[in-house]
Amino acid sequence: MKTDKLFYNLVKQLPEIFFQLIGKPDTDPNIYTFIAQAVKEQSFNLDGLLSTITGHDTEPLYFVEAQGYKDEKFYERFFGQIFVYFGQYSPSNTKWYAIVIYDRKSRETPPHPRYQTLVDNHLHRIYLNELPDDGSLATGIAKLFVESPKKTATLAQRLIAQAKEEISDETNQNKVLEFIQSVVVNKFPNVSPEGIKAMLDLTDDIENTAYYKSIMKETKFKVIPTLLRKGCSVEEIAKDLELDVEEVRKVVNQDK
Repeated sequence: MKTDKLFYNLVKQLPEIFFQLIGKPDTDPNIYTFIAQAVKEQSFNLDGLLSTITGHDTEPLYFVEAQGYKDEKFYERFFGQIFVYFGQYSPSNTKWYAIVIYDRKSRETPPHPRYQTLVDNHLHRIYLNELPDDGSLATGIAKLFVESPKKTATLAQRLIAQAKEEISDETNQNKVLEFIQSVVVNKFPNVSPEGIKAMLDLTDDIENTAYYKSIMKETKFKVIPTLLRKGCSVEEIAKDLELDVEEVRKVVNQDK
């Protein structure tokens, strides 16, 4: 699973951490819903949109983009998509912000001066490798994305201990703990579950986390085209990979 997809999961599953990162810790995450909004007749999706629920349109919309590579036309595309969305859906919110998360500043192509008004009033950029080490859980989780492999385990262990100490609600605590584990699994895709468990000094079985199960399923999906070329039927592939037949058919149809 790519890091940008994982960061969208952070915004979706742990919006309170996202709001801390952008300097708005008092925002009520319960009035927002995270969607990947399709824009009809334009052939694109807004990858991350925090849209307010009914009755809270005085609060801003947040358009979120995780950018892990250099794109000369990024800001033209991103701002353009936002305004096409406004034209198509006409949200009643008057305030909005474009949040761009870079793993490092070198990935950014600075916006053209013609967008300066948008930059000054609506754009907020986060460079993960430049976040201050302020000891907060939110910053620590964000920095985990760009931490060096040698230091990842130490930081993850610290964050796990911190989450257990600071988050009293068991459901929220489990969500944060599972997300921390998911970042580590994403950074070390070739390490076994036992290896990840030892790395993080865990007692729970990491194989039971939703993220690990999704990683395993995506890995199986990648094997399907190879098995098809070898002459295996959809039913045989589903049986061998322990997948539903419909899941296999969906992957096959996407590759056509």
